[in-house]
Amino acid sequence: MNMIDIILKKRDGGKLSQAEIQYFVRGYTEGSIPDYQASALLMAIFFRGIDREEIFELTNAMRYSGDTVDLSDIRGIKVDKHSTGGVGDKTTLITAPLAAACGVPVAKMSGRGLGFTGGTVDKLESIPGLRTTLEPEEFLRQVNETGIALIGQTAHITPADKKIYALRDVTGTVENLGLIASSIMSKKLAAGSDAIVLDVKCGSGAFMEDQQRAAQLGQIMCEIGVAAGKRTVAVITDMSQPLGKAVGNSLEVAEAIETLRGRGPEDITQLSLKLAGIMIYLGGRVKTEAEGQIMAQQALHSGAGLEKLKNLIIRQGGKGEVIDHPELLPEASMKREIVAGSSGFVQAIDAKAVGLASQHTGAGRLTKEDAVDLSAGILLRKKVGDKVSRGECLAVVYGNNKNKLTSAQKEAEKAFSIGKEKVEKPQLIKNILGL
Repeated sequence: MNMIDIILKKRDGGKLSQAEIQYFVRGYTEGSIPDYQASALLMAIFFRGIDREEIFELTNAMRYSGDTVDLSDIRGIKVDKHSTGGVGDKTTLITAPLAAACGVPVAKMSGRGLGFTGGTVDKLESIPGLRTTLEPEEFLRQVNETGIALIGQTAHITPADKKIYALRDVTGTVENLGLIASSIMSKKLAAGSDAIVLDVKCGSGAFMEDQQRAAQLGQIMCEIGVAAGKRTVAVITDMSQPLGKAVGNSLEVAEAIETLRGRGPEDITQLSLKLAGIMIYLGGRVKTEAEGQIMAQQALHSGAGLEKLKNLIIRQGGKGEVIDHPELLPEASMKREIVAGSSGFVQAIDAKAVGLASQHTGAGRLTKEDAVDLSAGILLRKKVGDKVSRGECLAVVYGNNKNKLTSAQKEAEKAFSIGKEKVEKPQLIKNILGL
């Protein structure tokens, strides 16, 4: 077996065998297959596609390319939640505590962000003192004792995916549903949970702008999960405008706390309750998803979810006082207002433009090595459908660098469309697959 034959086979539309896929993944991870040959195969896959069986085999090959997490010592049905990413998406900080408060063990490993904003790990690190790295024994013990732990993903999980994704990113081979699905699911399966809830975004601020393609991706990922013996549900959700009002790491933590107090924006509250309800259902705590959502609402209104987040923060070395005093979170030294140029109604907010503006403030990364400004970001004052007057504040841009702030302000001004006619708010939850 050699790489040239594998490339030619896929180039000509052939189906790769399990052995050929494993040969490629193992060889490229170990370094015996050079970048140029891996690139050629990825481009052949991009144009020729891969079928379900090939996707499953690729997922498994990457899943077992490094360490896998054994969560069997944790009591109960462990449920993981993953989002394909978006602007202002802080749902993990809300759904995980709500699910844990309802008796579902959440042993979650998250990553850092690339692009618009930081990832869940970046948001957590805006909490003073909080550790996102735990030893395996400490991680398992914490989940058994408190019901929840949120940590960063170790470098030894799915090394093949890390290397292949980095190559896809620079060779124009990212937007292939089979490659995307296998990348996401290899990490989720390696993380060891018993069930998985996927939040698949669509719209201008999402990786998948088209709803139909987002649904196709969700369906493929559900099939991968089921094939691996994991109950998997995909929720297709809107990302045509930012989720919630806060975009940026410490700003999003503050909004997550407000949401767990029952005072969060309508959209982030609705989505968080839906996702938490599904997690509770998959965790076997209730008989239906609807009952799971009711239980999640009870945990929100009683303050049990907020208390669970506080317990998590304290247990991982952070200042639990941020729950009652969010001013302890990092705060930017400068701000700029975006004001309405005319009166009327907000007809659209381009999530991508807001995301780029947030990136300009320093809240996001261009490369994995970039540092993020944990205090920077954007706070929306208006959402789609809201009435505005000329000169009224639409958003506030926060940062610590004058030039970055100016650049972010210019980008953010492009995001808002104002017209005379009032428009309906976009439908937040488009579809649910796998229930």
